Amino acid sequence: MKRWLRVRYFLAFWLFVLSGVAFLDRTNLAIAGLQISNEYGLGNQRLGWIFSAFLIGYAGFQLPAGWLAARFGPRRVLTLGVVFWGLATIATALLPVGIRDVVLLLIFIRFLLGAGESVIYPAANQFVARWVPMQERGFINGLIFAGVGAGSGLTPPLLTWLITHHGWRAAFWFSAAVGFAVGAVWWQMARDTPEEHPAMFPAELKEIRDGLSFIPQPSSPDPASSTPRISWAAIFSRRDLAVLMFGYFCFGYVAWIFYSWFFLYLAQARGFDLRSSALFAMLPFLLITVGCLIGGALSDRLTARYGLWVGRCGLAAMALLTSAILLVLGSQLHQPQLACVVLSLAAGTLYLSQSSFWSVSVDIAGRSSAVFSSMVNMGGQIGGALTASLTPWIAQRYGWTTSFAVSAVLAVLGALCWLTVHPENPLDENLTVV
Repeated sequence: MKRWLRVRYFLAFWLFVLSGVAFLDRTNLAIAGLQISNEYGLGNQRLGWIFSAFLIGYAGFQLPAGWLAARFGPRRVLTLGVVFWGLATIATALLPVGIRDVVLLLIFIRFLLGAGESVIYPAANQFVARWVPMQERGFINGLIFAGVGAGSGLTPPLLTWLITHHGWRAAFWFSAAVGFAVGAVWWQMARDTPEEHPAMFPAELKEIRDGLSFIPQPSSPDPASSTPRISWAAIFSRRDLAVLMFGYFCFGYVAWIFYSWFFLYLAQARGFDLRSSALFAMLPFLLITVGCLIGGALSDRLTARYGLWVGRCGLAAMALLTSAILLVLGSQLHQPQLACVVLSLAAGTLYLSQSSFWSVSVDIAGRSSAVFSSMVNMGGQIGGALTASLTPWIAQRYGWTTSFAVSAVLAVLGALCWLTVHPENPLDENLTVV
């Protein structure tokens, strides 16, 4: 059996595609922000509130999303999530000019979009726990999260072209249509467990089973009869859960400077025109894509050679520390193009650690990884919501250099968090409660 024919690789690739579409839908507002702000008279501060609304919805629904993914399986939950966030994207495009309370409506719609998108990575992590052997988790998580960079990197030039030729609403209609199509393929091709998939070969099934810490149970029409109980007591007694949540909070704060404000930073602080901003705004996301893939592969290689702590924690700590240095350096450079390159390198280096956050959640939590990872992800989205509103406030009063300095400090704190995480000590799966 050829290695590239394995079912799990195709499904992991499609999660990469879904990840890209999710970030297309969540960053389209940043690209269309100037046009939307001018049309509705918003301004940067109100636009920041709207950015934050998405992340509040996303963070607030992480735990329910993790529970749903563990209870009903990644196939159903992710498909329904795609439909929900597509409808929220359409609702944005339908807002008429001159409508009253448009800020509140946009905040509400973006909150719903965040709630819909909250399922994607807990469901993907549940897929990894059920489908991916331990020795491949770093790379598979890296591939899934490479969709973050790919989706965000393609968004600026693609949506800028649509906005220029057809208006900002066309960009939102396009985002929704792509999401529905990709979600339909996921529903058709995915299954909750390897045993259920009609294209599964015995050789691949053996590879998967030999590399898992538990054997997933096939789903049935009655989820209560087939879904294992979640280790709530073991999860909440885990001290490094709080550390990972704060570490991902720091990660999310830094990352969302690029997702919510980098395009406008290039235009307003560095003097790039709309076309140049779109082109240069691609760079951090292209490097994020590369960083996810390299970080995932490197994590697996280091884990195989030196153990889980070095492969997950040591790599992540070094990545965050290096990113902090590049953030400070890039924000202080006077040459705009060079500053953009260095800041983009900071984003790519930051994402060398992305796979570690999600792989370590599976390493620690096993069958409960959807819930565990959803709580870690909650920390990241709270960090992102904070930076979406706080960054323009800091920039207005103290300058953009200070905004990036604050993010660098948080990156250092995130690096320190990793020194206290112990993936080599998994949860006691016998501690289960209803």
